[in-house]
Order: sequence, then structure tokens, then C-alpha cells
Amino acid sequence: MSSKAPVVHTVGEMRAFVRARRGAGERIGLVPTMGALHAGHISLVEEARRHAERVIATIFVNPTQFAPGEDFSRYPRTLAADREKLATVAADLVFAPAVEEMYPAGFCTTVTLEGPARADLEDRFRPTHFAGVATVVAKLLNQAQADVAVFGEKDYQQLLVIRTMARDLDIPTDILAGPTLRDPDGLAMSSRNVYLSAEDRARAPVLHRALAGAARRIAGGETIGHVISEARKTIAGAGFEIDYVEARHAETLAPVSRREDGPIRILAAARLGATRLIDNLAVPGK
Repeated sequence: MSSKAPVVHTVGEMRAFVRARRGAGERIGLVPTMGALHAGHISLVEEARRHAERVIATIFVNPTQFAPGEDFSRYPRTLAADREKLATVAADLVFAPAVEEMYPAGFCTTVTLEGPARADLEDRFRPTHFAGVATVVAKLLNQAQADVAVFGEKDYQQLLVIRTMARDLDIPTDILAGPTLRDPDGLAMSSRNVYLSAEDRARAPVLHRALAGAARRIAGGETIGHVISEARKTIAGAGFEIDYVEARHAETLAPVSRREDGPIRILAAARLGATRLIDNLAVPGK
């Protein structure tokens, strides 16, 4: 086996690969990423492999999902290392297009979103983010024509946005969820964790612990509003600057006030220094 997964840089090359594999009767799995891969990403490739004979991982730092002042220019770009990691799980192909390949001169079409994209969560703080995500994912799904595509539950609102888009636009790819992978202390794995200072990294697991405690208490019958308020205090007390900590319906992201309102997901975003962390947990069912 090569020490690096094979890479192509154009849509035509990827489509040629897909045609050949489909001609052999094989199913295609797709794992879209922005690179800087960690074990969480690799687990998505492994999940795709459970549903398809061939797996394509895409690596593209998508400029349209970054707002002015966000970290697009400094987002880690580690294609060689990423290809080595993908080789360890025998990814069949890496699609790593240039910006000009994805957004050629004259590009002017975007996806307009409502539903879970307008839940007053990530969209409150990054109002253009999901339009950029949905547009690039729609392109990738169309380019690859994969049977399945896998996205991580850590970006839970994004997962619901993509599922809704694929359903509404009749994109035949099945959108699957990969569970959030965590470091031993509970911190959700993220490419942005490398930005944390040593002091902030030591405090970062408080976010997960607060959400886990809130999920247990809500499952135990405590009042949702009170539990979420206490979780916010715990997170803020650890030095986080909170964007949101909310309990929402797990399928629609509508606000909930009672345990009986449906399956519940607790979602949070907060900053430690210059690093923004997101996380979410399901409230256990009855």
C-alpha cells in the first residue's frame, strides 16, 4: 500500500474514477472534509466503508462558508499529512480541488435555506455560513454522485441542514451521521483545537462536562430552563465566552420547554481565547 492515498484535483478525474467503479458494480461513499484530519475524520471514512466498496474523501477549505474576519487564511492546510492518514484506512481517492475548480469565473449560484438552517443557533453568529456549506456540499454530492455521504454529528446543525437540503433537492445520496469522537477528557475532536493555548486546553473539557450533566438532569425530569441556565453558568465560570447553550428538538431544532416535547439535543458554542468550540449531546430517552 502507498504511504499516501491517491489524489486528484479536478471534477473530471473524480468522475472518471466513479464511472469506473460503478462499472464494476461497486457502491461509492463520500466523506467531505476541509482537511487537517484527525481521528474523528478517519472514523467517518471507516463508517463510509461499512456502506460502500469505494470511499472518496474530499479536502477543500471552502472560502464561501467563512465570514470576513474568520480564520480562512490561517485554517490549517495539511494535504500531505492528510493523505498519509487516509492511506491507513485505505481511502480509495482524495479529491482536493483548487478554489478555481469549485468556483470558476462567473460562478453565481448559491443554495437558499430555511428550516434547521434558521434555528437561531450557528446562524445567529455566522449568518452566511450555511449558505456556503450547503452550496459546496450540493456541488460535491452532484460531482461524486455517491451512494452515501457521511458527516459528523459534532456539527449537528450542519448535519440537519445537509439532510434537509438533500431531501428537498431530490439528491439521491443517503446522508449518514458519524458519532462525535472525543479526547479522553471529553473534548470533542476538532481541527481548531490546535489553536488552544495550554491553559485553555486544560479548561476546554468543561464544555462537554456541563452538557453531559445537563443531559442527565433533563432526562431525570428536571426543568429544562433551569438546567440550561445552570449549564451556562458552569461554562461561563470556566472562562468561556458563550455564544449559545440551548436545548432543542433533535429533529427540527425547534425550542423545547418540556421533556415530553420530543427527542432533545443540547447544543453549545463558546469561545476560549480566540478559539471557538462547538459541541452537542443527545438527552437520553425514557
